Amino acid sequence: MSSALGTIRVGIGGWVFPPWRGTFYPPALKHADELAHASRHVTAIEINGTFYRLQNPASYRRWHDETPEDFVFSLKGSRFITHRNDLATAAPFMARFFDSGMAELGPKLGPILWQFAPGIKFDEANVAAFLDALPKSLGNLRLRHVLEVRSSSFRDPAFAKLMERHEAAIAWVEDDKVPLIETVTTDFVYVRLRQCSEAEPTGYAPDRIAAFAERFREHAKAGRDCFVYFINGAKVRAPHAARALIERLAA
Repeated sequence: MSSALGTIRVGIGGWVFPPWRGTFYPPALKHADELAHASRHVTAIEINGTFYRLQNPASYRRWHDETPEDFVFSLKGSRFITHRNDLATAAPFMARFFDSGMAELGPKLGPILWQFAPGIKFDEANVAAFLDALPKSLGNLRLRHVLEVRSSSFRDPAFAKLMERHEAAIAWVEDDKVPLIETVTTDFVYVRLRQCSEAEPTGYAPDRIAAFAERFREHAKAGRDCFVYFINGAKVRAPHAARALIERLAA
């Protein structure tokens, strides 16, 4: 959904999930048509497969072609880059990841999410070396980067200042196992909501959906783009939570 300045995109993690058949997807829908269906009911998708393995240009091209013109994909950065204690050693692997074909998404390429391993603690020099290695563009595309951190040591104000200098975002993650850091460090916010309840038809109670909508409207009014994903928890409810938020934003 769009406001006067920032754009609010709301989506889910991936599109292949068997329990969505008959709940989100029509029972007779072909598996090959699931992305086309999902992308016409949410406005963004976070791709998790890029975390586990490199994709190829043909896949990115197909995803581009099967989705609406204004759709966006966020990509999860490779674990072979993020899951190492010495983050500076990731630099040589960056080119391979970014050259794997994601440029085929064109303007549909959204932020890149870098999820650090739980054991990584905040070390300013270590994190700075990682941020220095991240490319700012891919051809004519501006790249936006997000860090999801899992240690409370990242609550250090020096981390937020470091992210500001690199114009990168800190992921706001709603999960008991992840520190909640809501500091805004750049011109967009990236949110991963991981506490959908199966007892709620829309994943979250209506008052929580309304509160989310109001909060993201305020960010948009301030000129910030918002990328909001309902991830895990009771994943079967994630598409319904995304739809409920989209409808609330449109009300």
